[in-house]
Amino acid sequence: MSKQSIKIGLFGFGTVGQGVYTVLGQTKNAHAEIRRICVRDINKPRETVVPHELLTADADDIFNDPDINLIVELVDNARASYDIVTRALRMGIPVVSGNKAMIARHLPELIELQQKYDTALLYDASSCGSIPVIRNLEEYYDNDLLLEVKGILNGSTNYILSRVFDHGENYDAALHRAQQLGFAESDPSFDIDGYDALFKLIIITVHALGRFVPAEKVFTVGISNIHEADIQYAREKGSKIKLVAQVAKVDDSHFTMFVMPELVDKSKYIYSVDDEYNGVVIRGEYYDRQFMFGKGAGGYPTASSILSDIMARLHDYRYEYKKMAYVDRPEYTTDIEVRVYIRYSTTDVPGRLNFSHIHELHLTEQSNCIIGDIPLSRLMEQRDIFDNDDVFIAHIPTFYIDRDN
Repeated sequence: MSKQSIKIGLFGFGTVGQGVYTVLGQTKNAHAEIRRICVRDINKPRETVVPHELLTADADDIFNDPDINLIVELVDNARASYDIVTRALRMGIPVVSGNKAMIARHLPELIELQQKYDTALLYDASSCGSIPVIRNLEEYYDNDLLLEVKGILNGSTNYILSRVFDHGENYDAALHRAQQLGFAESDPSFDIDGYDALFKLIIITVHALGRFVPAEKVFTVGISNIHEADIQYAREKGSKIKLVAQVAKVDDSHFTMFVMPELVDKSKYIYSVDDEYNGVVIRGEYYDRQFMFGKGAGGYPTASSILSDIMARLHDYRYEYKKMAYVDRPEYTTDIEVRVYIRYSTTDVPGRLNFSHIHELHLTEQSNCIIGDIPLSRLMEQRDIFDNDDVFIAHIPTFYIDRDN
């Protein structure tokens, strides 16, 4: 693409879409303009005022416009997102998307469509808001030295847990505050049950290690069952509880990944990542750990990442998925042991989970807790235990702990 040639068809005009419109209008060197905006209801009141002639409720008004040469897709429905993105790719129109649920579910197909129709799909905004994780993994870490990508990928849960640990609020009050500020939805389950972080981790893993792992094969637990006893235990250990997503090599031939609350001590970079911020630690051979930090929630931080992808198209940038072509890519495994803290009351956790080794066991009238080692595969097999309201699990990190001393 040559400069001043990007004509955008924008799908979705919610918080992020309006942020993109505002940021784009204030960026002198973007060399791009929004030609049409497709919304469900053109008469809906919006905070950002746009010329009425820009709005349309008919997708064909965008797809049939010969001047539009970039689709920016920001709708909140995964099915609609899939239809828009795949239609654009089949027409040879490059796309920028922020829909992590859709991308994580369909990434192999989307990669195939990019190759078949020789066009590009960019989605840096899908993973960590304003943090350019995907492009860094593509360009800077495009070798097999990478060992681990780990971090706080969800700003909503991080804001809630920050209110709990840094401000002494109870969980329900912190969740309500997050909803009032727009960091959490009225139905917050997508965030607090860990699925938002999971979908981001799936996308990150493709660019980190060249492997796609379906969501149903990844152990995922959120923070909805956290209790005052868990908070107190973490404080006694000088730790905070954070919702952490992690992909890590366990040897030269295998890697694992999961999303769990984690007991994070003060020596770790992500201990100080608070409020709606995200933080990502990338670890590799020879360069140890590198840390990326930035806002992970909100219209403008995400819009800034969308803008970065738009401007990348000025130079015909596209993901090359280099690591997917490696001959010796590691294989995914859950055949590893992890150390966990589990608090429970009535559920028979010891009987069902059959720990390999128990380090601590505390029994009280109110609740019990176990700290022990257990195969990740066993946690996967008994996943339904963690749907019980009286059970909470937190990961106690052991991967690469020897390298942190």
